[in-house]
Amino acid sequence: MATVQYSRPGLWIGLFLASAGVIAALKLTEAINPTTAFLWFAISMLLLVPMIRSMKAAGPTGSSNSAAAIRYTKRIGISSALYVLGLGIAITLDRNRGLSTALAFAIAMLPVLPIFGMIWSMGRYLVEERDEYLRHRAAMASLAGLGLLLGVASFWGFLETFGIVPHAEGWWAVPIWAVGMGLSQGWMSYRDRARDGA
Repeated sequence: MATVQYSRPGLWIGLFLASAGVIAALKLTEAINPTTAFLWFAISMLLLVPMIRSMKAAGPTGSSNSAAAIRYTKRIGISSALYVLGLGIAITLDRNRGLSTALAFAIAMLPVLPIFGMIWSMGRYLVEERDEYLRHRAAMASLAGLGLLLGVASFWGFLETFGIVPHAEGWWAVPIWAVGMGLSQGWMSYRDRARDGA
């Protein structure tokens, strides 16, 4: 039964993107306040668990058994959870405008340190993974995430310059990059299955 549940990466990617889109639309239209938007976004991050499992199940034979991939998944999972937690704490505490500069700086570091953990995890995976194909896939997924981030940031920046859309906070960079990586991994898994006739 678990195999059927996690056998469709596109479903989980679609659910995650749809939930993020709805939350962003509600926040931009001020239908919900920033704290509520963050809480709903944090809850939607739970969709990443079945999404990652489905991508591993759909990937090439043996990819989910790679010791480097298992360590990478654990590191990214911990870093992502700490990022969401740190971001929530930072946003909540920032509502208290009586913070000193030093304390505000320290609070701002709460979500930043886990981002460095994510970057380190990706770098360690590329060093530790012995399978050249899996290493290539990880590098391509990371580049796809970067490409999506650069495209979205540039597009939004021009719209913001001309006063068409509101200002977007810089911390959206990590979620956009992660979504790009996830979409790329899902597409590569689908492509590999189609090529193998699965």
